[in-house]
Amino acid sequence: MGRQIRIEYEGAVYHVLSRGNERKEIFKDSDDKERFLSILAEYHDRYGVLIHSYVLMDNHYHVLLETPKANLVRVMHGLNSRYTGYFNKKYSRSGHLFQGRYKAIIVEKERYLVELSRYIHLNPIRAGMAESPEIYQWSSYIGFINKKKVLRWIEYKWILSSFSIVDTKSRRKYKEFVSNGVKKELENPMNNVIGQIVLGGEDLLEKVRKLASKEDKLAEEIVERKKLISYPSVNRLIEIVCLELGVTEQNIKKKLRKENTARNIAIFIIRKYSGKTNKEIGEIFGGLHYSSVNRAEERLRDKMGKDKKLSDRVGRIESHIKT
Repeated sequence: MGRQIRIEYEGAVYHVLSRGNERKEIFKDSDDKERFLSILAEYHDRYGVLIHSYVLMDNHYHVLLETPKANLVRVMHGLNSRYTGYFNKKYSRSGHLFQGRYKAIIVEKERYLVELSRYIHLNPIRAGMAESPEIYQWSSYIGFINKKKVLRWIEYKWILSSFSIVDTKSRRKYKEFVSNGVKKELENPMNNVIGQIVLGGEDLLEKVRKLASKEDKLAEEIVERKKLISYPSVNRLIEIVCLELGVTEQNIKKKLRKENTARNIAIFIIRKYSGKTNKEIGEIFGGLHYSSVNRAEERLRDKMGKDKKLSDRVGRIESHIKT
């Protein structure tokens, strides 16, 4: 397989993963992890990148970062090179520390950043290294739920504001969101990556295709993958939801004082398969605020975790979309 092509543009958001060579340890003790984080903090200051979440495992790390200055390659080359120099000197070794080039997936911020943050913070639990994310020392999670533990170089605000504009409430809701992921098996958001480089909807995909147009191999690959995931329009998605639930479009879109599960299902489906932003989805449903769109989806996820019949119905809707 050829080297992964790097797409850079101002404001791009990436899920970066870098593994040890031959999957060997890149962190042997807590001092190594501390040194890596000090370098990451330095590069945050030097290059103006925004770090949304991170986790350090023994043989790899994940970082969610945003590049206002379109400088991913410079940042990552410096980060991994600096740490390799430190590691090789400390352990009297030479050669590559990391396995090839780092992976950098371009992420649609509104659609996937919150979900990826949870995915990253649950990494130690999936690996059997901790029973809960709050007791794992080497991730950004504790700063999200405890204001006294924040790091100055972590960008907590964007993710937390998706849950509430009130600080204490947003931290509590984010903790619940992550805890729900411990209790039930979640879909790996990385399963939706397109062409090994894009995690997002049609608009982001088209943008990356244009930026990659000079690279024929990547462009062809993305075009081919795009054909494989060509999902219906928003109107068709709503129609599929209505048919499965036996309700009308008016029932889904109208505002009710009581909980409207059908509307929440439609929001969940459109958010997942249309590539629309929360703001655009809110407009579809009568001017809902973008934060209300996020909350509607989260309420549905909570219900699905407790109600197998509801989960199965949503699963059938998704099956119709994918066939």
